[in-house]
Amino acid sequence: MAVGARDYIDKLLVKKYADEKVDNHDAMESMIDPQKMLEAMNDVATIQKNMFMLSQKLNTICYAVNAKSARYKGKEAAEG
Repeated sequence: MAVGARDYIDKLLVKKYADEKVDNHDAMESMIDPQKMLEAMNDVATIQKNMFMLSQKLNTICYAVNAKSARYKGKEAAEG
């Protein structure tokens, strides 16, 4: 996927808005402490990772239990 103006109209728009400043993050004050937000995001990611690992372990255990309790029919029983 190419980045940049491809046709005449796009080139004119790029030229017109090249020096415009639409978002000035330096002048804004955040109501949320960024460090606390990153810590919260890290906590959520850790919890999701742990839940996924537990889910994988549970799947493995359930598979093993089902495999042990499975009753297979013999060839003679399946034919007759």
